[in-house]
Amino acid sequence: MKNLKKSIQFIIKFRVIIIVTLAVLMGLAGYQTLNKLRIDNSLTIWFLEDDPSYKAYIDFQEKFGSDEIYIAMLPVENAISETEMQKLQALTEDIDALPYVNTSFSLAKAKYPIYANNTIRFDNLYNSERSEKGLKSLFSKLPNVTAQLVSENYKNLFFYIQLNPTPTIETQRKAILGEITTVINTHFEDYHLTGPPVLNEAYSKGIYKESLLFGVLTVLVITVLLLFLLPSKRYLFIALLSVAIPVSLLFGIISSMGFALNMISMLIPTILMVYSVSDAVHIINIYHKEGLRDASLSKVDLLTLAIRKSFTPCFYTTLTTFVGYFALYLSPLPAFKNMGIFTCIGLLLSFILVYAITIIGFSFMTLNFKNAKPLLSFKLMSQSRFVDWLNSFTSKYKSRIIIGFTSLLLFGLYSVTQVKIDTRSLDLLAEGEAKEDLRIVEKQLQGSSRLQLNISTVNGDVILSKEALKQLEQFQNKLQENPLITAPVSVVNIKSFLEKRSPVLFQSNVSETRIKNTLASVDNADNSFFKLFSEDMSTAGITLSLREMTTLELEQVLADVKQDFQSTFNTDKFQLKINGFAVVFAQLNHFILETQFKSFFAAFFVAFLCLLIFIRSLRTTLLVLIPNILPLAILAIVMSLLDIPLDVSTAMITPIMLGIAMDDTIHLVYKYRRSKTITGSPESRIDNAMHYTGSALFSTTIALVGGFLIIASSATPSVSDFGILCAVTVAIALITDIFYLPALLKAFDK
Repeated sequence: MKNLKKSIQFIIKFRVIIIVTLAVLMGLAGYQTLNKLRIDNSLTIWFLEDDPSYKAYIDFQEKFGSDEIYIAMLPVENAISETEMQKLQALTEDIDALPYVNTSFSLAKAKYPIYANNTIRFDNLYNSERSEKGLKSLFSKLPNVTAQLVSENYKNLFFYIQLNPTPTIETQRKAILGEITTVINTHFEDYHLTGPPVLNEAYSKGIYKESLLFGVLTVLVITVLLLFLLPSKRYLFIALLSVAIPVSLLFGIISSMGFALNMISMLIPTILMVYSVSDAVHIINIYHKEGLRDASLSKVDLLTLAIRKSFTPCFYTTLTTFVGYFALYLSPLPAFKNMGIFTCIGLLLSFILVYAITIIGFSFMTLNFKNAKPLLSFKLMSQSRFVDWLNSFTSKYKSRIIIGFTSLLLFGLYSVTQVKIDTRSLDLLAEGEAKEDLRIVEKQLQGSSRLQLNISTVNGDVILSKEALKQLEQFQNKLQENPLITAPVSVVNIKSFLEKRSPVLFQSNVSETRIKNTLASVDNADNSFFKLFSEDMSTAGITLSLREMTTLELEQVLADVKQDFQSTFNTDKFQLKINGFAVVFAQLNHFILETQFKSFFAAFFVAFLCLLIFIRSLRTTLLVLIPNILPLAILAIVMSLLDIPLDVSTAMITPIMLGIAMDDTIHLVYKYRRSKTITGSPESRIDNAMHYTGSALFSTTIALVGGFLIIASSATPSVSDFGILCAVTVAIALITDIFYLPALLKAFDK
């Protein structure tokens, strides 16, 4: 007590120096944030650089071409008119001149094979000397290729821009998109642009706008709530500083260290501000209550008493919340690791600064506690009467409450098994031009991303034997029948085209050597957008188009492809490798599940130990822990009923909510345990605790729900779901704390 009092006196003595220091640090942090804060939603935030999946993806890009591809749909009057083709040719030349472009592909570049004099040569697929009827007839003989060049009604041209491999262009995405749109604009006034790079940049823009919006809304909502929740309007400035300073300093740290915001970390400011205000409200309410109770106390004595009574519960609430976020560090996803680490740093800053700021703020304040009133208040119900009703209700109906809530808990645990693990890629993007362009292009093209299948011989032989070609053709026919796969392109398409025009080429009496030599020359450099063979000819490639789909659908596609391969090829002689971003993206389900298990159980175990140390009774700890599992069980029920999956946003919800749900419980149990020195039953002690902490419980819950509802206002469906689920869980946590927890303690804590 004496040491605490000396510390408070020290802070008050040097308060001007502390204020100046904080002001300077905030200025530096603001400068760093404004000049260095950036947005990064690139692939590397989801996969470590040494992750096998990521390394395999980059190796594939180096060998077979990047799938960082822009797709431009160019509406025209007639796709095969000479005027449009001249514009397309000019666009092709300008795009190919850009340093970060690997190649482009369109009708201006596409070629088809012609067999003559025992050799294959290539001619332009489009030729202005051909009649329109002749062109359409030629196109119909290469349907899988031409379907990706012109729309069925010939009212749209498709233009593809393949960038260099991912690591070489990630930091330039924004500039690249700007330059490409400028080039396209000089040749075509009307166009729709999509593809992975466009969507990635749209994610980043959306994140930046919403992070600013969330910050402003959070400050406004918190200010309004505090006018209701604080016992006097004069506490408002102190509470707002407790919110603003830690967040400002944290962003200065993040910017200085070169880290960027992403879809996950954009939530840090709102979460941290809401958490900070919760602690501030608890401290302020205790300070005010003690001031009302004993008006004779000096300011230093009152501060000492308020901090002593608030420190232990606030320390443990910070600890459990810290554990919930730090558990994210166990995730295999770098985005979650960074979210966990930086939120933990923010929590520590908030915990330390909220006490320093309130001590300094109170030291300047002279307040008549009896006459102080909130600026805004609800007149509908007296809080004291409501707590009296609660205490009476939980005493009278404790058995029914326990049975009802326990039944709900068991049903919730079952519902956990019904929650899907699935990331819907379109739910990661807000409504806007990018999303609308994607829909328009996919309606015509039926696909906007690529998947590369590589079939190779186990012994390294050339993969152009008659047996291999026959199996390759059967395999591709099976792929063609899959409703989730569009327009597979491989040597099979070229062989089929040549076979129809020159049947003699592939008659049964033609030697295998001649077939190999003939087909070996079809991997033309001008058609490099479709990689047909590896350099040593031991591998044949099949390029598939896929529309934007969920990770569950991608998993199904990959499973179907593997099953079709195994049912077609002799796996002792041939092997399959599936490449492309879709393969990496499909693995998110595995990583999300791993995140849930590791993070939740780590958070649960450490939280249990914290409660046990705090409460010092195994029986009471177990009774307290049960109500904190119930909100998560109800969360599972809500997700199951509303078909909200665990995805990249909601994957971190359980460890976070476990930590936050315990906060109110700890404040309530702290007063309950402190009352052990008072003669009385558990029933009287919990009733007394409810009266003492009730206002703080309601205040912090309202602040938390308000903060998470701001996140729920996001235009990005996945982020909005996260906000809604968090708000519901926090509200349920309060209900369990004021009904289920008192009923359990009154019934079983003897």
